[in-house]
Amino acid sequence: MVAFLWSTVRKLALKIASYGAMHLVVAIAVAFAITQDIRMALAIGIVEPFFQTIAYTIHDRIWHVIEKRRLATGLEEAAEAVSSRLGVMSPEEQLRVHGHKHHHHGHSHALPRSLKQVALKTVTYGVMHFAVAVSVAFALTGNIRAALAIGIIEPLVQTVFFTIHDRIWTRIEAREQAQKAAAKTDASSHHVA
Repeated sequence: MVAFLWSTVRKLALKIASYGAMHLVVAIAVAFAITQDIRMALAIGIVEPFFQTIAYTIHDRIWHVIEKRRLATGLEEAAEAVSSRLGVMSPEEQLRVHGHKHHHHGHSHALPRSLKQVALKTVTYGVMHFAVAVSVAFALTGNIRAALAIGIIEPLVQTVFFTIHDRIWTRIEAREQAQKAAAKTDASSHHVA
């Protein structure tokens, strides 16, 4: 149990740290391109990613909960669809479970992790990032034009890097899960032998 908790905390810390480092480099580069002032670029580059990393962590946790719920809902509804088609779950039982009359017999309306869901996650990240970037840039520069320029350009660049970062971490997590499943299979086959 302790090893599992340590592994989870370590992985989350690495994910947040990698996001923070990526964000820092991009924020300084964009701020310098707009302000042409290295001190202002460094100030924005150091302060803004701090607030963005907090916002990213909250955003990531919210989406993690959403994705887990959708996965659980998908599994539950797939089971309901199968049991309905087999005649195990009556329409009355489906009505009781879902609490409304518009649920079709055997119909599953769960959304899998799809391009639509990835796009929605990226858009919500972009909106969040814009609001934080403009607020921090304006607080530091006092210049609304520079703040808006940073707020528009920097999140666009960061959103591209966020998507790449998210895909890399999704692949890392999927690879780890596959390795754990393979190790479990190997352990159970050795146990049987």
